[in-house]
Amino acid sequence: MPREITAYSNPLIKRVRALREKRHRREEGLFLAEGLRILTEARESGRLPEYLFFARDSAGHPLVRALIADVETAGGEAIETVPDILSKLSGKDNPQAVVGVFAEFATSLETLDRHSAAIWLVAERLRDPGNLGTILRTGDAVGAGGLILVGECVDPFSVEAVRASMGALFTVPIVQAGWAEFLPWLRAGPGQLVGLSLDTDQDYRAATYHAPTFLLTGNEAQGMPAEYAAECDLLVKIPMLGKADSLNAAVATAVMAYEVLAQAKPSPR
Repeated sequence: MPREITAYSNPLIKRVRALREKRHRREEGLFLAEGLRILTEARESGRLPEYLFFARDSAGHPLVRALIADVETAGGEAIETVPDILSKLSGKDNPQAVVGVFAEFATSLETLDRHSAAIWLVAERLRDPGNLGTILRTGDAVGAGGLILVGECVDPFSVEAVRASMGALFTVPIVQAGWAEFLPWLRAGPGQLVGLSLDTDQDYRAATYHAPTFLLTGNEAQGMPAEYAAECDLLVKIPMLGKADSLNAAVATAVMAYEVLAQAKPSPR
């Protein structure tokens, strides 16, 4: 049976609130996810929270009941609380009905099967959690094999990134690696490295892509370093017809991913 916590001073509440900071997430190996949709996506992908906090008013919802039952069956703990505490945990004035505390999960390059998907997404020094979440959603939408984060990227387990992913964090494998680790791994097998660049005349629609295609998106402000661009098998550019010189990193990744998908698997007539 779920226990009830209504006191802000409860040690577990303080511990979970601290997970909003990267340092505490690293120390605990835990992260926060909020919202019934995201937690249901996690449950359907086989991941359950170690702690599930839910508001009393939401306890009757069938998806919340299913979450409570599965969490308790798996040895986790379901905790009934009040909206004010949920707000403190999530950092939002209008909290979601459920908040979960999950164990961080890591995937290494060596565990990836590059033959399992035609498209792979690679982001270099990505700084914005909203962009990271959107790229994960794009990866889920196009059936990408995973997202490889190269260099010092934003924490994929931050509350903001998890929120922006809308559950794709649990469905798209994520690997964090340095360039010196990623490039040798890539070159050890088949894989076309395609970079999004302003320093090329190659229109992305006129290029030919070969599976598995690894789409490399550079840092939002600086783009990718010249030495990284030099290692790409192909550099492509999305033409800009207005005054802006480039698209948002996540938008550009989505545009590119769907072009690669169109070549890999033509749309049904």
